[in-house]
Amino acid sequence: MSNPVFFTSAGSLDDVRPGGTFVLEGPEARHAVTVKRLGVGESVDIADGSGARLTGVVAEAGPGGLTVTASDVVFEDRPDIRLVLVQALAKGDRDELAIETATELGIDAVLPWQSERSIVRWKADRAAKAHAKWESVVAAAAKQARRAWIPEVRTMVDTGSLAKAVAASDLAIILHEDAKNPLRTVLEAWAASGAAVPREVLLIVGPEGGISPREVTRLSDAGAVTALLGHHVLRSSTAGPAAVVLASDILGRW
Repeated sequence: MSNPVFFTSAGSLDDVRPGGTFVLEGPEARHAVTVKRLGVGESVDIADGSGARLTGVVAEAGPGGLTVTASDVVFEDRPDIRLVLVQALAKGDRDELAIETATELGIDAVLPWQSERSIVRWKADRAAKAHAKWESVVAAAAKQARRAWIPEVRTMVDTGSLAKAVAASDLAIILHEDAKNPLRTVLEAWAASGAAVPREVLLIVGPEGGISPREVTRLSDAGAVTALLGHHVLRSSTAGPAAVVLASDILGRW
């Protein structure tokens, strides 16, 4: 069984070397000691959320924190082809389920999208809390998946701002049930083009009501292509993770 992972602040593992010690403090340490009940001699991983991972053995566990003796400290590079899930806000926590599963599957960043048909609205007084909630969901999923990287939750965009992100990306794919080309065909053709790395691919998922024709036209004009994910119409909570699985395989991330 793989070691449990606990997160520390970015950069805090930079000076730790094998044989050295690191003290994990704060909520993560309390969780390790009081919930996980980790004890002396047990193996654990500590990651900084930005690629650094310490593997070691608990030397001390108590109210003051978790002291770990490092057996190895590595830095895990980000993939050359980075996947960004553009997730439209959806009701009933379907959007949170989507980003949680996509994080476990390896997404690199999440971009919340206030689409025309989104019932949920991140208004000024709610936006900060909602964004923080998404960050919490992503961090917990990254821990569950034993990841060294915590995906970035970017600032929410409307369709106009999303069009700009599409134009700046290397490839933007709108997952749409009326598309003519399968997602596999689109990805394989792009992968064969041999563009320089790193590259960023946007996977765009609409809300329960779907992406409006006006939005499809606007995003397509900015450079996005539509793609059919499969024979069935998937929920907004399922489409993104399914696309991440297929893209990770075709683009050589797995």
